[in-house]
Amino acid sequence: MRAFREAVEAGDLDAVEALLAEDVVFTSPVVFKPYPGKAITAAILRGVVKVFEDFRYERELGGGDGRDHALVFTARVGGRELTGCDFIHLNEAGLIDELTVMVRPLSGAQALAAAMGAQFADIAQEAETRSAAAS
Repeated sequence: MRAFREAVEAGDLDAVEALLAEDVVFTSPVVFKPYPGKAITAAILRGVVKVFEDFRYERELGGGDGRDHALVFTARVGGRELTGCDFIHLNEAGLIDELTVMVRPLSGAQALAAAMGAQFADIAQEAETRSAAAS
C-alpha cells in the first residue's frame, strides 16, 4: 500500500483521506468499538498525527491477492516508545475499506489512549463537520 504509506510519511492527510472508502471501518488499538465511516476515520488519523512523535514505518507486508497489507511502525507518545502495525484491506475499487491498528507494549497503548482521549471531543466534532459537508 505504497500510496497510503507515502501519504502518511509525507504528512499529507488529504491524500490519506482520498484513499479511504466511504464505508471504511477503523478499528482502534485502544477502543473496543470500531468506527465506521470516512469522516470519523479521517478525523482520527488527523488526531493521531498530533500525538505520535518520531513516527516511521519499518516494514511493509502484503497478502497474496494484493488487497491485504500490513505496515509495521515505531513511534513515541508522551515519552513512551511503541511499536505498531496498520492492517489495511482494500475494496474492489482499490480504496481502504478496513484499517485496523494494533500497538504494543501496554504502556505505549495506555499513553496513546490517554493522548487520543484528551482530544476526542475535537475529533468527533471534526468528523461531524466533515460528514455534514459531504452530505
